[in-house]
Amino acid sequence: MSLDQALYEPDPTKPKQPDRSLGELFGDLSSEFSDLLRTQVELAKVEVRNEARKAAGTAGMFGAAAFAGYMTLLLLSFAFAWALENVMDAGLAFLIVGAVYAVAAAVLFSLARNRAKNTNLVPEQTIRSVKEDVQWARQKLS
Repeated sequence: MSLDQALYEPDPTKPKQPDRSLGELFGDLSSEFSDLLRTQVELAKVEVRNEARKAAGTAGMFGAAAFAGYMTLLLLSFAFAWALENVMDAGLAFLIVGAVYAVAAAVLFSLARNRAKNTNLVPEQTIRSVKEDVQWARQKLS
């Protein structure tokens, strides 16, 4: 060990705060741990709330896509099919119109599914923070 290291590193055999009683140290540790726990719970609530909002928006998109697809398919299909009936058989006209709207519904569903895959309900920031806090508590106790 060099002289510089010996000057700056605390002696592991000596108490870190010799002028304080063990009860005071545990009281401080308990108070700090309670504050830390409260902070972590609040952080988890905020993260879960934000992800839940994203999930609700995604669910709304699925609902809107389904409703829009249904209404479009129902109303415009008749209009287009009747317009095509002037050029071809009515059955074929309705089949073509139905196929076009099936493709549109598939595209809307695909977009909503991709957005749903990007929604993460695990509070990653809280997990990282808790791991750091556990490491800090271990250092504090040693």
